Formats: sequence, structure tokens, C-alpha cells
Amino acid sequence: MSEKYLGSDIKKLGFGLMRLPMNGEEIDIEQTKKMADLFMEKGFTYFDTAYVYIGGKSEVALKEAVVERYPRDSFQCATKLPIWDLKDKADMERIFQTSLDRAGLSYYDFYLLHALGKDSAKKAEEVGAWDFIKQLKQEGRAKHIGFSFHDTADVLEDILQKHPEAEFVQLQINYADWDSEGVQARKCYETARRHNKAVIIMEPVKGGALATMTPEVQKLFKDAAPNASVASWAMRFAASLDGLVTVLSGMSNLEQMEDNLSYMADFKPLDEKEQGVVSQVVEVLKNTPTIPCTSCKYCVDGCPQKINIPGVFQAMNQLTLYGDKGRAQGHYKHAVGEGGKASGCIQCGSCQEHCPQHLEIIELLKDAAAKLEG
Repeated sequence: MSEKYLGSDIKKLGFGLMRLPMNGEEIDIEQTKKMADLFMEKGFTYFDTAYVYIGGKSEVALKEAVVERYPRDSFQCATKLPIWDLKDKADMERIFQTSLDRAGLSYYDFYLLHALGKDSAKKAEEVGAWDFIKQLKQEGRAKHIGFSFHDTADVLEDILQKHPEAEFVQLQINYADWDSEGVQARKCYETARRHNKAVIIMEPVKGGALATMTPEVQKLFKDAAPNASVASWAMRFAASLDGLVTVLSGMSNLEQMEDNLSYMADFKPLDEKEQGVVSQVVEVLKNTPTIPCTSCKYCVDGCPQKINIPGVFQAMNQLTLYGDKGRAQGHYKHAVGEGGKASGCIQCGSCQEHCPQHLEIIELLKDAAAKLEG
């Protein structure tokens, strides 16, 4: 890419420090150092963390693995201001200074308002978060300011119209969500670029889901490129877009780092034939028979066991689409955390009476209990 823009000179793999290798409750700092060393050795320079990652330990790991071991001008650091708990400017200053102190920094290269959406954008306005980060930039404590985003394209449009001072947007983009009406990856990307904003990509492998996939999908990828990892297709899809600062990968071990570096060190965008393979995979995902639940929650209101039925079905759809049982079980445990389990269904039929989609909910819950519990 010859176009000059914010981040155009940064290599297109960023080290996301949210899913670092762990020894129990503590970060495996020695493995993290080895990962950082390999990353830097190949010319990559962008490290992404947040005030809340790993209970604050992520920013400390940044200090120990990178800041204390490399010249400050040889890398970029990004962290984020959590909007949800903010009360006033003093609160924001305390949090920002804590982020600096944890990482041993005098400034951050990229500072983000964390996870803006319709409600959090309103909160950011109420507490003066935009004025705060503009002041940080004026003072040189944040070189570039922007935000990460989780909502629809119309909400993004509204934020960017109100805040032209945002220099970049961090978006969830991957091939599975590209044309999704829920995530709206393509629409959000096109909105950001229309406003001439540089884009940082997060969740290119959809939290790891696109690294596993079903046998049918794996075969499509392996037939096209026998030696390429399944995850590499997702990373290269994201990195092939224009106007990127970088593509973040939340790497959890040395093997994931080595795999990413094997194809990102000398990055080549997906060619037309490879784009065709990805399109085939997307068609397989679209045509995979999932539970057609619309999450209207009519079924939940009358459930005596308080089962989060739509949440259970989302977990089952994760299992069907991506074949990752561990991740699907994680979604399931989260879904039933405040209510009954699928196995707790007493088969009263109240849910089925209220379901506009006429789903056989009782049988589907039995299937979920068998596949996701235990």
C-alpha cells in the first residue's frame, strides 16, 4: 500500500495482550517475553492492551516483556479507557495514570475509549471523555486518540459525525461477520473509511472460533493450501483490507505466535482464487443448519426454571458452526450463569406455546444438555 495515513508504516500484525499464556492466575511472563522477542525480531511493533485486561495484569506484562527490554521508539503501545465505570474527569485521570504506571510509560501511542456502542457513547458524552482524551493528545501523553466499537454502522456514523477528532476506529472484522446483520463488519468498515479513519482490526479469528471450524470447512482450506493453518485464512482475509493500522491477534502461546509470523512476516493479501475459497466457506456457514432462534425471549418470560433459552441456542449454534466444543461450553456456562441449566427443563411446554418460530424447544434443550453439560 503506497497510501500514507495514520499507521501506514506499521506492519499488519499486532500483538493483542488479552489472552496471554497463564500459569494458574498469573501470566506466564517468561513465555510472553519469548513471544514478544520473536514478534519484534520479525519487525512487528504494535502492542494492544487495556486497563481491564487480565485484571490489570496485562499492562504490567507489557512493561515486563517489552517496555523494560526495548528502546521506547522501537514499538507502539495502545490501551483503553473503560467507559462503563467512569464518574468524572478525576476518575479518568486516575485510570489513565494507572495505565501509564503499570506499563512504565510516559505516554501511549494509541489511546482508545473502550467498547463504544449506543449506550456507552452516550455515557462518554456525559462524563466528558472526548474532551479528556483530546487534552491527553495536546499534552503529548497520548499520541493518537480513537475508540474501539461494538454496535451497528448507523451508531458508528453518528459518533464519527460528532467526533471528527477520532483518528482511528478499532472494529471487529472477520470473514464470518463480514456480511452479518448483527456485527455489520463490512458496513462498519466502510463507514470508517468513508470518514477517512484508519482502522485497527480486532477479533479477526472471532475469538479463536475461526481457528478450528468443522471438518468440511477444514477440508476446503486444506485442499487449497495444505500447509497453511486454518487460522491463517482468517488473519489474511482481515489484513488484505485497505487503510489498516494493524490486525490484532490475541496470541496465547509461542506456537500461535510462530504460526502468525510464518505468513505475516512476508504478508501477501489473498488473491482472487483464495478469496473464492473464503466465499465457499462463508456459503457453508450460511447453509449449516442452525437453530433458527431470533432471541425474542418470549419463551423465557414464562419459564418456571428461568432458563436462558436463546443463550443456550446460541451456544449450540457455535458448536454446530465452528466445531469447538470447549468454546461452545464456555458460551453455554455464561448463558446459564444466572438461571437454570438446559437439563433443568421440566417439559411444561410453556416455552413452545409462546415461540413465534414454533421450535421444538423441549427436544432442543435435551440435545443441548447432552452436548454441552458435564
